Order: sequence, then C-alpha cells, then structure tokens
Amino acid sequence: MRIFDPHIHMTSRTTDDYEAMYAAGVRAVVEPAFWLGQPRTSPESFYDYFDALLGWEPYRAAQFGIQHFCTIALNPKEANDPRCTPVLDELDRYLAKDRVVAVGEIGYDSMTPEEDEALARQLHLAVEHGLPALVHTPHRDKAAGTRRTLDVVRESGIAPELVVLDHLNELTVGMVLDSGCWAGFSVYPKTKMSEDRTVEILKKSGTERVLVNSAADWGRSDPLKTRRTADAMLAAGFDEDSVDAVMWRNPVAFYGRSGRLELDPAPDGPEPGEEATFQGNSIRRGGE
Repeated sequence: MRIFDPHIHMTSRTTDDYEAMYAAGVRAVVEPAFWLGQPRTSPESFYDYFDALLGWEPYRAAQFGIQHFCTIALNPKEANDPRCTPVLDELDRYLAKDRVVAVGEIGYDSMTPEEDEALARQLHLAVEHGLPALVHTPHRDKAAGTRRTLDVVRESGIAPELVVLDHLNELTVGMVLDSGCWAGFSVYPKTKMSEDRTVEILKKSGTERVLVNSAADWGRSDPLKTRRTADAMLAAGFDEDSVDAVMWRNPVAFYGRSGRLELDPAPDGPEPGEEATFQGNSIRRGGE
C-alpha cells in the first residue's frame, strides 16, 4: 500500500514517527506552515521556520525513505497578531521555491476582519503564482465558517479545483464538493474526524476530490491515521483501487497542479533485517 499524507506537521514529530510512517506505507508528505504553539514575537521567526521546511525537513524525511514537500503561508491564528502580519509582504520569495506546492494553511480561526484580509491576500498570491491553496476551516462555528470561506474563494477568482478546504465533517462536506473545491478530512484520535466517520462520508460522497490526512502535530494526534483509515476503507468493502485513489492518486493530482510535485521512484527501504512492519497499534522490527 502506498500512502501520501497531504497534511502533516513533521517539524513537531520525531524520527521514530518517520520510521513508523514508512513501515505503514507512507512515501510522501506535504507539510503546511502553521503556528508554533505559542505566539511568535517577530516576522524573522517565520523566515527561519520557512527555511527549515524547505531545507532541513526534506533532508530529515529522506533519511527514512519519505519525500517531503511543503506549503507556505501566514496561518489564520497568527493573522490576528500585528507582529506577524509583515510576513505577508515577504511571501512572494518563498512561494517561488521548488518544493512549495501550495499556499497554506490559510483560512479562518476566529473569523476576524484581520483573517478576512489575510485570506484574501493569500488567495491572490496563489493566483499570481499559479499554486493551489490549502484552506483551514475553523474549529468553532464550522458550517458558518465554511460558507464564509467559500464566499471568499469565489470572490478571489481562483479556480475551485485549485482549492482544498480542510478539517471538514458531515455538516460541511456537501457544500464544499458542490462548490467544485476539494474536500479534506483530518483524522484524529479524539477530536476532528475518526476513521469510521471518514469512511461513512466516503461511502456517501465518493472518492473524487477527497483528501484524507493525519494533520499530526505536537498535540494529541497520530501520524499513522492515514494507514488506519485505509485499513478501515478495506474493512468496509472499498477495493484496493479506491483506497489507492484516496491515499495516493488524489493528493498527487491536487498538489500536482502546482507543477512542482516531482515524485521520485519509490526509494529503497531499510537494510535487510532492520525493516519495520506495520502491526496495527505498534511497529515491530525484523528479527525482534
């Protein structure tokens, strides 16, 4: 099974996670720029972070046989902080980089006027650079926030097939797919979506224009949720081709619209005797 996690924050994960992900079938990831867990105090903090997403993290991922790409943006939570908003004036130079396959995460957190401005400006940047956009829908008032997001997307002039609205649920998936945008589902241990809920939505809505991700960060999350969802799809009666469409071909199709998603042939795994195998809730090494 091959898996492409289209939204995961590997900066906050360990090398053990990379090893476990490879064993579970993950061969490529996209890491969206997001907040650090506490307020940044200057724009320079963003630039160091962006440089790490473009340099260090792809190198770290490659050590474990995983190809790493990223998206760059001012995230919605920090769009409300005047210490952070000067970043908007510097995004052009980062959005021109080869491994940047979308503008993101952008969108809404608290649906403030500041977030309105940041979202509109960054959608405009996506149009200028010919890039897709990864849009965060708010965790509170999700239905209202999703409708408002779709209004801004329409006003921006960006083609809907270049936009994925993420963190969706049963209340929002219909309006997003009806708009022509892509629908993203983040599968979490306790919050957001579960594997079973995601599978039920896929049964009703189909597998076209759908991305499933772990969105794993330093909170309670699981970088193997893509594999667990794939297994749940198979258990629910989906065939292997449908699983491959959701877990690999769909992310490739969406981020491939950037013109920068150059995927290498599947890299070699660990040395014989050291290969890890996915065992549900655990990872075992050969010979142990």
